[in-house]
Amino acid sequence: MIRKKANLRITRKTILYIMLIISSSTMIMPFVWMISTSLKTTQYTLSIPIQLLPDKVTLEGYKRLFEISSFGRMFSNSFLVAIITTIGQLLISSMAAYAFARIKFRGSDLLFLLYLATMMIPSQVTVTPLFILMRYFGWLDTYQGLIVPGLFRAFGVFLMRQSFLSLPRELEEAAYIDGANRLVIFIRVVLPLSKPVLITQGLMAFMDSWNSYLWPLFVTSKAEMFTLPLGLANLQGQYLTEWNVVMAGTVLSIIPMLCIYIVAQKYLIKGFVTSGLKG
Repeated sequence: MIRKKANLRITRKTILYIMLIISSSTMIMPFVWMISTSLKTTQYTLSIPIQLLPDKVTLEGYKRLFEISSFGRMFSNSFLVAIITTIGQLLISSMAAYAFARIKFRGSDLLFLLYLATMMIPSQVTVTPLFILMRYFGWLDTYQGLIVPGLFRAFGVFLMRQSFLSLPRELEEAAYIDGANRLVIFIRVVLPLSKPVLITQGLMAFMDSWNSYLWPLFVTSKAEMFTLPLGLANLQGQYLTEWNVVMAGTVLSIIPMLCIYIVAQKYLIKGFVTSGLKG
């Protein structure tokens, strides 16, 4: 009987591992194909039969990428916009979240619900009024036009508020007794204890800005202001697309996100765990 239960347990684990391997393979294969295509010559990118691994590995696609596009400028534009947007979002969202979590005033809960309600508005709906506003300010084809609209996100405020609510009030009360004001408590007590949720929000903000395509498409028209998504889209020609070049650009564009995720994944998981269950 004991052996039968042990065999059943082993069978279940084996089936589970097989399912995990199959599901993970379906997610990994596009990345393998992307890297493989970037290392092929143009004539073999669409060859039949399909070559998963190229017979001849070449960096022709990467060389061609830097020849026909200002990839370095687009990369630096995306990095600058993503970094400033991330820092700005963390600063604004954390202050707003702390106010909603700890400062109670008449109508605070209603104001928070109204603020959260903006999450239900599709971003496509706000593109046109934001574009008109940027044109009025004279911010088209500028870094501030790319950055400022992305500084305010209701989800970041919600995520951080939930995390701040989970912090013991006794820590803040002890700091009050020691003579600290609200700003000092926020900087020296609340933020250090909220490192996981700050890293989580920062990672999501960086990823959202790095991969943004629609807003840069509206607000920029000069090639020197293009971000990576716009630049990669322009690599696709009207009659002929050099897919090895497109894939080379895509590989280079995901490297920063991959590195950040590898470093911050433990904080990402912990941030969601500590912020989504209270409130």
